[in-house]
Amino acid sequence: MDFRFTEDQLILVESIRDYFGGTHGPEVLRRLDVEGNRDPDIWQGLVDMGLTGLCVPEAHGGLGMGIVEAALIAAECGRVCLAEPLVDTAFVAVPWLIAKGETDKLSAIAAGDHKVALPHVLNPWVADGEGKPQTSVDPLRNLAMFPASGSNDDRLLNLGALMNAAQLLGLADAMLEQAVEYAKIRTQFGQPVGAFQALKHQLASCAVAVEFAKPVVWRAAAAMQDGLETAPVHVSHAKIAASDAAMLTAETAIQVHGAMGYTYEVDLHFWMKRTWALVGGWGDRSYHYKRLDE
Repeated sequence: MDFRFTEDQLILVESIRDYFGGTHGPEVLRRLDVEGNRDPDIWQGLVDMGLTGLCVPEAHGGLGMGIVEAALIAAECGRVCLAEPLVDTAFVAVPWLIAKGETDKLSAIAAGDHKVALPHVLNPWVADGEGKPQTSVDPLRNLAMFPASGSNDDRLLNLGALMNAAQLLGLADAMLEQAVEYAKIRTQFGQPVGAFQALKHQLASCAVAVEFAKPVVWRAAAAMQDGLETAPVHVSHAKIAASDAAMLTAETAIQVHGAMGYTYEVDLHFWMKRTWALVGGWGDRSYHYKRLDE
């Protein structure tokens, strides 16, 4: 079996990465933080790129792509710390609605006119949902808590945890890149801190953790797409691996920045806070470890 991504999938990722690179940099995150978290033009850009309809069947106005493509793009959303709830609506809710045969809202979702926030008993705090507003550690997340406890559907949990893991991969990649770049310009004792062996080892450990987590997440996405009975095991493995890689990278990046990464003046803090917010979502580390033991 060939587990490599297809040329079309790689082109898709490259095009979305280029698009985000030109439209959603750190300066945009800072503007959103000051101006109220949401910009209709950013959402419309996602619609125009076809991302809201990525998994929506062509008959309903979408692109008809699968869970693997959604996971790849979710990672790119994490890489740029995307503020909009694209992943929740387009990559979690849409596949779940399709699996349940509930297709009446798919055209509106593809057109960007309808956002869906699905609570779960393990994840009752939903992004941009209608409910009681909640405070998040991430200033760019608009959270709401549903009055009811939410669904206990396993497929919904698997989709949410998978896409969470994919975003954490992108976050880890971005934080590692920021740490490496800062290590080149920050100096101590007359030389860049990146020249010190201890710091090299720490950054190398982060790189290994991230690269080892990637195939775990992609395997989970393929298992979900193929409907394998073992998909829940793969998803839990992916959530653990991606969470561990992102947390390790966040901690190391803070150290590289001399703890300034905590401060508002350093862009890194946006990615760190998103990491902290996502690690506990859709089942924490303890939950997924227990799930692997079952």
